[in-house]
Amino acid sequence: MNTIKDVKLSEFKVMNDEKGCLIALEQEKQIPFDIKRIFYIYNTDSNVVRGKHANKYSEFCLIALAGSCKVKVVDGKGREEVFELASPNKALYIPKMIWKDMYDFSPHCLLLAVSNEFYNKEEYINDFRDYLAVSGW
Repeated sequence: MNTIKDVKLSEFKVMNDEKGCLIALEQEKQIPFDIKRIFYIYNTDSNVVRGKHANKYSEFCLIALAGSCKVKVVDGKGREEVFELASPNKALYIPKMIWKDMYDFSPHCLLLAVSNEFYNKEEYINDFRDYLAVSGW
């Protein structure tokens, strides 16, 4: 079972020259899995909490392409950690079966999510008590 220790914040190499900055992302390299789905969140008020779920099979890399937000992750033992995403060269890797809340979105925040699974609503655990029961801790 994944724990809070499996959640990782990584930094991407930025290629910077007189033309600007470029970051290249490849599956199994900067993104630690095969990419099957990409989505993004934007125009989110600062008082809105997104996520509020765990996934049975999906892993995620979250990248704040613009602006900033916070991500709280919780494991089945109730251990939690908060990360701030505020740079397009940093990604937060969240393995399967970790509860996640995204909140405190800045104006114009653009949060990119990359996943190893296609969307399947059946794999979402939306009730924290159910998550604790399913997580086996």
